[in-house]
Amino acid sequence: MYPREDLRRALALYAVTDRAWLGERTLAACVEEALAGGATFVQLREKEAPRAEVVLRARALAPLCRAAGVPFVVNDDVEAARLAGADGVHVGQDDAACADARAELGPDAIVGVSVQTVEQALAAQADGADYLGVGAVFGTPTKPDAADVGADGLAAICAAVDIPVVAIGGLNERTVPVLAGPGAAGAAVVSAIFAAADIAAAARRLRTAVQAALGA
Repeated sequence: MYPREDLRRALALYAVTDRAWLGERTLAACVEEALAGGATFVQLREKEAPRAEVVLRARALAPLCRAAGVPFVVNDDVEAARLAGADGVHVGQDDAACADARAELGPDAIVGVSVQTVEQALAAQADGADYLGVGAVFGTPTKPDAADVGADGLAAICAAVDIPVVAIGGLNERTVPVLAGPGAAGAAVVSAIFAAADIAAAARRLRTAVQAALGA
């Protein structure tokens, strides 16, 4: 499993997959491009696919991420994460509870939790979350029902918890400077990477922009 002490640094450019943007390209090829461009974390997000397909895709991506020294988690599906040998899982407020995910995957797994409020953040931390995904910081077509947290909400959550926070929702080259103030560890992005014609180049530019915002 990925070393816990390196987790905060690994959250800098967190790539969340979305096959809707891939066109004729394969998911594995696109993830390889994202890794080549500097993605530091990968989440497989497959909301509609049956578990068997999620496991197959996760098994294809896990060794790519491992070879790059990048953590790899599965969105929502704790059992798929376990079967695929992923580093962990990322769950939402309506998905498997953080404590249940921890119990199933064990103490060495990475468990991330999506939150929108300080109360949710503190509860997730108490339940053993390793990091938090906070958003939507800006409006995003990927999750149109997600309430905007904004920079102030992001800052409040970062100040309230001891575990690292990654900002998500509408993050791109233009908006990542929001990371400069609140204390987040990085940006989670979907279309800003996977909708790009040149995924590696897009990831490279985003990594540079994130590093500039974080002063890294």
